Amino acid sequence: MLGSSVLPKKPSSGYFLGGVIIGLAGAICFSTKAIVVKLAYRETDVDAVTLLALRMLFSLPFFLLSAALTSSKSGNVKFTGKQWTAVAVVGILGYYVSSLLDFLGLQYISAGMERLILFIYPTLVVLMSACFFKQKIGGYQWLALVITYAGLLLAFWSEVNWSETPDEHFYRGVWLIFLCAITYALYIVGSGRLIPIVGAGKFNSYAMTFAAAAVLLHFFLTGDRSLFHLSGEIYLYSFIMAILSTVIPSYLVAEGIKRMGSDNAAIVGSVGPVSTILQAYIFLQEPVYVAQIVGTMLILIGVLLISKKGRS
Repeated sequence: MLGSSVLPKKPSSGYFLGGVIIGLAGAICFSTKAIVVKLAYRETDVDAVTLLALRMLFSLPFFLLSAALTSSKSGNVKFTGKQWTAVAVVGILGYYVSSLLDFLGLQYISAGMERLILFIYPTLVVLMSACFFKQKIGGYQWLALVITYAGLLLAFWSEVNWSETPDEHFYRGVWLIFLCAITYALYIVGSGRLIPIVGAGKFNSYAMTFAAAAVLLHFFLTGDRSLFHLSGEIYLYSFIMAILSTVIPSYLVAEGIKRMGSDNAAIVGSVGPVSTILQAYIFLQEPVYVAQIVGTMLILIGVLLISKKGRS
């Protein structure tokens, strides 16, 4: 019965646009992480590993609860052995390795610069998808990439040329955040392959649980201080970061990837530097340069082009 075959439906423009909005919200929430980390470094004596461990400790109950709820649903499909391994590897790569590199890098560079360097990752995602999975790069994607990264490079150039003379610590921070961008791009690519199979909520819950376990194991093996006798300010910053910059945006980003794909989600997420630069100006008194403003406008144009691509 040739006529009885049913082809998969193409996602509607509204479904894709919803993914764009969800992805933007997730990127903005994630962008607050750099601000909270810099405030914690400025106002407390916390180190990167301790702060990351507290972030995951406060986040873990939410992910465990979500994992239990998604696994108890009637339509739940159990992971295969390979899927368990893949979810664990991708989660640890994205929210343990990548996060640790990010927290270490933020010790040496500004929040605005961190976000600018980190957002090399959309280019890496698109290129990795094309190289590893033969995923064609569309015309709008090429145009959006060029415009977006022209804006990022312009903003980067302005900070390097108008801020204080960079020292070796600055370049150490740049290198750490660059490695963070590579590992996060691998996470986005891997999650883009897994989420359509296992579901956004279930994937995120288990991936984040594995990452939290890896972070806490790292702390207990290498840390020289207790997590239970710190100042109230450290706990406050860690809790804010756990909820606003980890739990909420992780589910938003996972849902955004589900709706529009990993490559488009990565490019839409480029609004993150815009949000971080504005927040850094308000909360950290970091300077904003004219070239940064022009660069952020180019980033927004790139995001709008991706949205138009999904509706065409």
